[in-house]
Amino acid sequence: MIRGKWKNLLLATAMFNLGFVIWFSFAPFTGGIAEEFGLSVAELGIVSSAAVIAVPLGRIVIGPLTDKFGAPVTAGVTMVTVGVFCIISAYATTYEVFTASRIVASLAGITFVIGIQHVSEWFEEENLGTAEGIFAGIGNAGAGIGAYFTLPRIFGEDYAGPLFTTNWRAAFFYTGVLAIVLGIVYFLFGDAAKNVEKREATKADVSPRRWLYIATRYGAVVLSVAYVMTFGLELAMNGWLGTYYREAFGEGDIVIAATFAATFSIAAGLLRPIGGYVSDVVARKEIELLPWFEGRYREQWTFSTLVLVVVAMIGMTIAGLSGNIYAAVVAGFFVGVGCAFSEGAIFAQVPAMFPDSSGSVAGIVGGIGSSGGSIYPLVFSATLLPNLHLGYAVVAVTMVPILVLAAWVFQPHIAEQATTGGWFVDEPDTGARPAVSSDD
Repeated sequence: MIRGKWKNLLLATAMFNLGFVIWFSFAPFTGGIAEEFGLSVAELGIVSSAAVIAVPLGRIVIGPLTDKFGAPVTAGVTMVTVGVFCIISAYATTYEVFTASRIVASLAGITFVIGIQHVSEWFEEENLGTAEGIFAGIGNAGAGIGAYFTLPRIFGEDYAGPLFTTNWRAAFFYTGVLAIVLGIVYFLFGDAAKNVEKREATKADVSPRRWLYIATRYGAVVLSVAYVMTFGLELAMNGWLGTYYREAFGEGDIVIAATFAATFSIAAGLLRPIGGYVSDVVARKEIELLPWFEGRYREQWTFSTLVLVVVAMIGMTIAGLSGNIYAAVVAGFFVGVGCAFSEGAIFAQVPAMFPDSSGSVAGIVGGIGSSGGSIYPLVFSATLLPNLHLGYAVVAVTMVPILVLAAWVFQPHIAEQATTGGWFVDEPDTGARPAVSSDD
């Protein structure tokens, strides 16, 4: 029997992977859904944003709740709730009921925060980046391998099952059933922390004042906005690329369009452990990648990956304007690589910086970061743009101020106080705990 940290890592990863399958199960079926409910391309962009809209707040709320009650409790409740509303969406006959039920089902996206907290409760600081990368990488792949690649093949256009003749309804129903089963399993077999002392330390660090203090520290702020331009971008691309390849290049085959979109998702998901692993290695071996941030090894790697994302997004526009769909697919793959490396680097720093508040900080960073999933699709589908290719370059320009902020915070004299220095809120008189540097 699998015990200890590996059992809990397996549970967290399975939950997050299925959560992402559910979250993005809408994307590969946009054609059939649009036909049934009479949606335009612009309206699809709005629905794609709506499928993410509950997640930012949900992540912020679930973080401290997971610190307080433990991952098995919050995971069980979340997955059962998500499963019920997936099933409701499968039976929806009106656009309003469908949209509302999918918004609640999108809370599958908050499983990321639950899993980040759970993994950090079991793994040592020197291996956190790798462990969190494995969890998040395989979990993120649920969007590509599960939602984009597998679901359209199981529930194809000619699907005719025992309960449904509409493929997307069947997909929503059966993934909902799986969510309920996994939620029950997680609650029964998951362990909140590796020992009583760790569990009590995490529970004791939960309070509204402490949360506000953490949320306004330099480190939490810069990692949050960096996550907007990486994970937020990943969410947006996962929900948009199927439509992009279909509308911008005239690729009408649902399986082919979904497969092209899956190349981004697979890169963004499966390569994420590399981002966390490299962060662990450069910190452990004290490798200087960028002389401007001397001695701040994790920060150097994180900044390098953020620059890669911006460059790759500009390349996406260039490839799209070339008119070659295969060039656009390759460019999308490299955007996924940049997102994967950045996300792994960011969440190698989060639990190392705030070891007794990992759920709260993961909720802050993950919640704010996921807001990009609602914002960026509106840019991609904006009618003001002359074509669907320019949106990527526009988004890249909006990322430059985030790079500037990161360059400031990652300076050695600022980075040294990244977990104690901040804005607006002073340190609480009670309940505050000493910060742990990401390079300790």
